[in-house]
Amino acid sequence: MIDIKKIRDDFEATAASLARRVVELEIVAKARDLDAQRRRLIAETEDLKAKRNAASKAIGLAVKQGGDVAAAKDEVRKIGDRIQEIDRELAIAETSLRETLLSIPNLPAPEIPTGPDSSTNVVVRTHGEWHDPSFKIPDHIEIGAKLGLFDFPRGVKLTGTGFPIILGQGAKLQRALIQYMLDLHCQKQGYTEMLPPFVVNTASMTGTGQLPKFAEDLYHSNADDFWLIPTAEVPVTNYYRDDILDAKSLPVKLTAYTPCFRREAGSAGKMTRGLLRVHQFDKVEMVNFVHPSTSFAQLEILVGEAEEVLQNLGLHYRVLMLSSGDMGFSAAKCYDLELWAPGEQQWLEVSSCSCFTDYQARRLNCRFRDADGKTKLVHTLNGSGVALPRLMVALLEQHLNEDGSVTIPEVLRPYMGGAERLEPLAK
Repeated sequence: MIDIKKIRDDFEATAASLARRVVELEIVAKARDLDAQRRRLIAETEDLKAKRNAASKAIGLAVKQGGDVAAAKDEVRKIGDRIQEIDRELAIAETSLRETLLSIPNLPAPEIPTGPDSSTNVVVRTHGEWHDPSFKIPDHIEIGAKLGLFDFPRGVKLTGTGFPIILGQGAKLQRALIQYMLDLHCQKQGYTEMLPPFVVNTASMTGTGQLPKFAEDLYHSNADDFWLIPTAEVPVTNYYRDDILDAKSLPVKLTAYTPCFRREAGSAGKMTRGLLRVHQFDKVEMVNFVHPSTSFAQLEILVGEAEEVLQNLGLHYRVLMLSSGDMGFSAAKCYDLELWAPGEQQWLEVSSCSCFTDYQARRLNCRFRDADGKTKLVHTLNGSGVALPRLMVALLEQHLNEDGSVTIPEVLRPYMGGAERLEPLAK
């Protein structure tokens, strides 16, 4: 959540900043008014409690002196009734304020481009060049069929559309990519690996910003009130919910492989062929807990760590800074890494690296104790390192050979038993 003090103390500037994210003024004004109501009620109940305490002392003194206290007791009762009434009003106001704040996205960083959608994203840099080979590159579905990597129809039979089966060399390649990424993050980039639960409670989903905004895109078990995770960001970031970290331990860097589950309820009409948009997929995630003074600098490091994954795989990619209208709900600043897929003739997002400032930490109540002994909210970051389906698509299409084989990047060969190529199935 954003800090209510920003709305209270600098309403115009905060509303203008949120307008860059197409947040209507009415919702910001509602939060301001609910906060003012809450503060008025608190002040009134504190004043009444002070009056009640004073009246109670006066009654006690009058009783000792033999005076008539009936009227005074009646007044104390009335004060108590009003306090109870205020407490009910205050509970309603506080609940409404929290619900309103949960519906407001993070404030965008000043330097990001302003725009309504992805059309206003800015290409920051491109790595490598792509030259079309002398032969035609088919899409990943055709490549996968010749190599025996996927079975989409049986995935539909087992579950439904968007749940692919990966077979043989494809399953081994998927496993190799996961192991390669985890080893890179842990052995070179300073991460600690975690294997978290793949289902979480509502508090965890709320803590990282998936709820209440994106409930329709999530898989939910009503019987247990558990949610299948859409990303490892959720359990890994919630690892420190309600905790106080030592400032000396920052930054804390955690990484995790998990399957991810997304209903994609709001994605009708978007690309859905093959691996392009699926409901279950594998991903390696990086999560950072950092000191507020370093968070945006740490974001640049995080992007570089995700880029290293792609560079070592010999892939052509680009980095985009997302505009205010295309960023994730909780992000203050976000970069996307996109791979070129020549068979699809389009760029495919494989990683989003975001700085959330203290937005998630306020929901999570995740703090650190500074050198002065005071507790402050940490800043959180995360980035995919990276998502597997579209990585597989681009890897197959960029490293395809004319004979239908696919060259395995050198960094993956130790995980693939030394194999240098994925070979087509014998006819």
